Amino acid sequence: MATHEAVGETLELAQTERGVLARAWSGLLRFIRRKPLGAVAALILIVLFVVAASPSTFAPNTYEEIDLHNRLKGPTLEHVFGSDKSGRDVFSRVLFGARTSVSIGFAAVTVAAVLSSLVGISSGYYGGKWDLSVQRFVDIVQAFPGLIFIIFLFSIFNQAVPGSLASQVVLALTLGFLFSAGSSRVVRSQTISTVQNTYVEAARVVGATNWRIMVRHVFPNVFTVIIINISVQLGAVILIESALSFLGYGVPPPYPSWGRMLQEAQEDMQLHPYLAFFPGFAIALSVYALNMFGDALRDVLDPRLRGTE
Repeated sequence: MATHEAVGETLELAQTERGVLARAWSGLLRFIRRKPLGAVAALILIVLFVVAASPSTFAPNTYEEIDLHNRLKGPTLEHVFGSDKSGRDVFSRVLFGARTSVSIGFAAVTVAAVLSSLVGISSGYYGGKWDLSVQRFVDIVQAFPGLIFIIFLFSIFNQAVPGSLASQVVLALTLGFLFSAGSSRVVRSQTISTVQNTYVEAARVVGATNWRIMVRHVFPNVFTVIIINISVQLGAVILIESALSFLGYGVPPPYPSWGRMLQEAQEDMQLHPYLAFFPGFAIALSVYALNMFGDALRDVLDPRLRGTE
């Protein structure tokens, strides 16, 4: 008897897993049909993330390998994207530069998501003087000149703790802090709307604590907004990181970043335009793919836009 019950449970579990896989596959095909640009952007992003996770797997050379006999050579079979003035392979440096942009981007939007969730949900839920105080602080943060603020903090902390990892941490924390201000406003608005629902009042009546209500009832309803913010902000963070590296405030050499590669190409780009084209194209393609995927994700997840094409 026990054996028959075990077999029945196994068959039921297998059917449930097949049902989940079938729904996931159906949802994926529906997304591709409805949002083909978003699907193409998602494919580009998958390639970007895989390369950023392990650039040494795909790069033919290391990012600092020097070949003085092939300085400033255009694209060839040996150097697909050409070589720079030090003889370093541009293709390899573009691939390693993806790790810099993606790691800083993901770290920054994660910091922004956590801070905006804490600030936005608590502000919208409690309201009153707490909401007023928090929103005035958010106004002050949004009034900061962002680029100057980032350069100021980067100059202080990078001198105190020099190094590539320290630079990435400082950039990620600073960008995350600045981006969290605007995101918290969006989360707060959604929280205020959610708190008006009857199930929140019912939870209060049965004695649920404020913390439990925020975690169990409010957060799941604002999670979609947080995911959309992350997808949109990631492209902006990569663009800002590239701009800061171009100005000399990014990850220190010799580790490559796309912005620094553009800076290093300034002297030779008139005679060797490929030095600026490939890192510039990598920035443009990544930001475009993130924006397209963010728009498609918003259209799919936002109930107000779910029926639109």
